[in-house]
This record gives sequence, C-alpha cells and structure tokens, in this order.
Amino acid sequence: MNLSFYKGKKVFLTGHTGFKGTWLSRILILVGAEVTGYALEPPTSPSLFAATNTASQMKSIIGDIRDREKLVEAVKDAKPDIVLHLAAQPIVRTSYKDPVGTYETNVIGTVNVLESIRHVSSVKSFVNITTDKVYKNKEWFWGYREDEELCGLDPYSNSKSCSELVTHSYKNAFFAEAGSSAISTARSGNVIGGGDYATDRIIPDCIRATEAEKEIILRNPHSTRPYQHVLECLRGYLMLAQKQYEDKAFAGNYNFGPDDESCVTTGELATLFCETWENGAAWKNVSEADAPHEANFLKLDCSKSKSVLGWYPQWGIRQAVENIVEWEKAVRSGISAAEITDRQIKDYFGG
Repeated sequence: MNLSFYKGKKVFLTGHTGFKGTWLSRILILVGAEVTGYALEPPTSPSLFAATNTASQMKSIIGDIRDREKLVEAVKDAKPDIVLHLAAQPIVRTSYKDPVGTYETNVIGTVNVLESIRHVSSVKSFVNITTDKVYKNKEWFWGYREDEELCGLDPYSNSKSCSELVTHSYKNAFFAEAGSSAISTARSGNVIGGGDYATDRIIPDCIRATEAEKEIILRNPHSTRPYQHVLECLRGYLMLAQKQYEDKAFAGNYNFGPDDESCVTTGELATLFCETWENGAAWKNVSEADAPHEANFLKLDCSKSKSVLGWYPQWGIRQAVENIVEWEKAVRSGISAAEITDRQIKDYFGG
C-alpha cells in the first residue's frame, strides 16, 4: 500500500482517543494528513492517546457522537475528504451492564455521523468500522462472508449489526447519486497491540497480571477468535477508504481478519504471550458460572478483501504478539510510547 495518497488529505476520525483511533491517528500524522478527531476523553487511564501526546499533532475535539449538533458543526468546520467512523462502546460485558447507552452510542451515534456528512460536499469517502460480531453466530467452523445474516446476540454485537443496517439504508437513500460520498462498512476481528489498557481484553489482562507477578486469569480459554495486530485492520480501512475515494465502485462491505493459522483459542494466545514475555508468566482457567454469553467460535472469510482490494494479512499471530511484547518492554525501558508506536508503524508499512 502507498500511504502517500493520504499526504495533504483532510481526514476526520471519530473515536480518535481510543486504542485503535490513536494508532490510526499516528499513521495519518506520519504520512502528512490533516487529521481532525472527534471523541470522548480517552476511555482508560493510562491511555495510548495521552502517552503518545497525539493531541498535539492533530486537531482533537472532545465531544460525544450522540451530540448531533456539535458533531455536525465539527464536520462542517473540518471539511474533510475522508471520514472514518471508529467511535463506539466496544466492550461486550459493558453492553450487558449498559444496553441503553450502548445502543445510543453505536446506533444513534452512527446516524449522527451519517447525518453530519450528508450536508458536507467535501466528503468523498466514508467508512463505518464495525466488528466481526455483527454476524449471526452459528458456531460453524468456516468463516463468515460479507453477505451472511447480520444479527449479533449480545447488546454490543447487536448494536453494531444495527449500525450496519443504518449505514446500508443511508447509503441507498442519500448517497446513491453519482458524485455523492462512497459509503462502506469494515468488519474486523479481535485486535491486539501495544498500548491497549482496556478492561476485559485478553492482552491487557495478561500484561497487568504479569506486572503484578500473578497468574493470568482466563474465563473461557477454549473460545476461538480471529486475533490480529491492530495495524492489520487499520491498513485495510485505509486501503478501502482510498480505493472508494478514487472509484466509488469499490464501496461495499468488507471483512478484515487474519488467516486461519491466527484464529486461535484464548488459551493458545495466552500461552504464546507467556512464552514471548518469559519471566515465569503463566495462566490459569477460572470459569464463571454466571458469565454473560459470548460466542465460542468465530472466524471471518476475507476472500473479498483479498481479491477486490489486494489486502492480505502481513503479521501472523506470533509476530503480532512479539511486537506487543517489544512495545511494552520498550516503554518500560524508557523509550517513549510515541517513539515505539511510530517505529512499529514504519516497520509494518515499510517506511
């Protein structure tokens, strides 16, 4: 991929203060894009966004995507060429505790973003980032394709399915004319990477436990997930946004997930982390009788992204974990979070 396309482009990101949003912001900043972000304050403390001081290198607007008036004004002021929508309530367990807030953010928030670009003629490319969990999970052993039924079970997954349907409706109702913005959705697997401080995510839980010299607690070590380094899916989003900017015919729904060998169980991922981290890291299974439902098996078929966009995974699961450990240990050795993040971005993209 040639990132020089983004040099000088005006890119508007929702959710830029989050884990994925920070990595994406830094990619765009490094290639010379004019980046405006709109999001709540970072969802964790510490946060990758604060640790990398990314706010100083872009226009960072702190706001709620449920606030349509403020969001519309922000997009009008930015006059972006490209809009990437990442803002969301992304945690399954949180969605059980706060289903109303999850639906408001993930569904009405998507409506508000689409409304904001309806009246800004500068926007040529819009990508709504959802999740692999939008599909109706049938626990089968082959990957879901983009035309499979959308019906997430838990409130988070279902709200993202609804976000997909909202995007589909707006695309056909308001963006069908020639010259209007190209509209797509992107569905990716479970992302991992350095600087993730979220709760209820396997790699951050592994790091917190090892730093505290405790065993890593796994609730469901036999669940299979399509784990991938965060840079893998971000490259996919950027490729899609560029392709449809240049030719609206590329607009559509796309999966961005790892190859089969990187679809591993949570236990296998934790074992790989422990082997890479060393220093006696270990995990144990502690099942919860009243745990909320989560799928046992989930995999994506990414044939369309490969054949249409030319996107392929570059880092397997072992290389992804090695880069996470490198990132975490670099920061602990005194290297700044911004320096190691930018170094890994350049290594990944060959810059």
